[in-house]
Amino acid sequence: MEWGSWSAFWAMGGYGAYVWGSYAVTAVVMIAELVLVRRRHRAAREGLKRARRN
Repeated sequence: MEWGSWSAFWAMGGYGAYVWGSYAVTAVVMIAELVLVRRRHRAAREGLKRARRN
């Protein structure tokens, strides 16, 4: 596809809100997953440290 201007590119033929919205939702979900994985990993490591002390 060819767009005549940047505004036409962002509008995506009237579907821009759906296209860019889906990209935004995907990015938010991926970032949230990374944060949650790091929290679980940190909690697991702390649990192992506590278990070794006992």
